[in-house]
Amino acid sequence: MPIFFLLSLRDVQLPKTVTRPEDVLHVSVLKATGLLEAEIAPALDLSGKYKVAPMAIVTAITPEGVAEIDRMLSESRRNGRTMQMVRNRKRSSA
Repeated sequence: MPIFFLLSLRDVQLPKTVTRPEDVLHVSVLKATGLLEAEIAPALDLSGKYKVAPMAIVTAITPEGVAEIDRMLSESRRNGRTMQMVRNRKRSSA
């Protein structure tokens, strides 16, 4: 889920290169929604066909992204599930 990927970037040194296809997709969605800044290859090749970018470089979390993280953290204090899901995701991607 892209929003949990955003939360996992909270304490990461940026820029961060991601290469897992699902993480590249998360970066693409989060960039399109304005929650982070990233360098990612165009989704179309020269013939106009869709292609999956092999990597993305997250350069910054936008102020909107920081606000979303803050909102998620305040909600997680009310229900500890969110942080546990992020911890599980970090363990599975390590």
